[in-house]
Amino acid sequence: RPVRFDRRVIVNRPDVRGREGILAVHTRKIPMSDDVDIKILARGTVGFTGADLANLVNEAALNAARQNKKLVAMYDFEYAKDKVMMGAERRSMIVTEDEKKVTAIHEAGHALLGILLPHADPLHKVTIVPRGMALGLTMSLPADEKHNYSKNYLMDQIGLLLGGRIAEELTTGNITTGAGNDLERATDMARRMVCEWGMSETMGPLTFGKKEEQIFLGREIAQHTDYSEDTALRIDQEVRRFVTSNYAKAQAILSEHKPRLMEMAEALLTRETLDAEQVTRICAGLPIVAPAATTCASS
Repeated sequence: RPVRFDRRVIVNRPDVRGREGILAVHTRKIPMSDDVDIKILARGTVGFTGADLANLVNEAALNAARQNKKLVAMYDFEYAKDKVMMGAERRSMIVTEDEKKVTAIHEAGHALLGILLPHADPLHKVTIVPRGMALGLTMSLPADEKHNYSKNYLMDQIGLLLGGRIAEELTTGNITTGAGNDLERATDMARRMVCEWGMSETMGPLTFGKKEEQIFLGREIAQHTDYSEDTALRIDQEVRRFVTSNYAKAQAILSEHKPRLMEMAEALLTRETLDAEQVTRICAGLPIVAPAATTCASS
């Protein structure tokens, strides 16, 4: 038919070489200091689109201009990366001391599991400075480009998502609404493992629920239930098992390392933001800042 368009055009996100090239284009007219390394920025922006990278460069330049600097430094790019990934800081937001403490405990639970779970993505940063709609955030970055996800990785991701709620329960004996989005994402991931990726031994290598798409818009408009009520019950049981088993695993880890959990929460209350190196040092029982090297003169 005239003007009919029945092809699906997929525009992939750029890989590390693509991001390096995009950053080189956008920083071409930006005066940068010697410490800026485009290759490091490209490796640290996994999943960024071209528009995200352009926004990253603009935010870095604006941050340098606000501080009356003539050159854009690596610090400005790191600041901009956090803003693009996690949202703008909302330091004017009034947070009570009790809420701040619970947020620190919640994010410490996520961060500690990010270090201790063997298949989790490397931790990037944890903060209790409100950003976007969140009171605090824990950000992880994959070490390399991921196109497939293993069952072990997904299981650890579910445990990681549940870490905040578990930390609250372990330390305060109470739970809050702050874990609502975490629980939703964990449940959705478990359901996709069972229904889409055939990762349940009980259900077998099958998919459940056929999706019907409108090819002209490339958008899902309905999901067809192609299984019985008995199968639906078994699916629900498997989803529950995936979530609860990882909850128990994460709870055992945080219970064993509860002193480190409390130490990390205290560090967050003091510093508000911790990077991966600082969190790793806390997990190892070391001071957050490495002591300065000393030299002894021989006589």
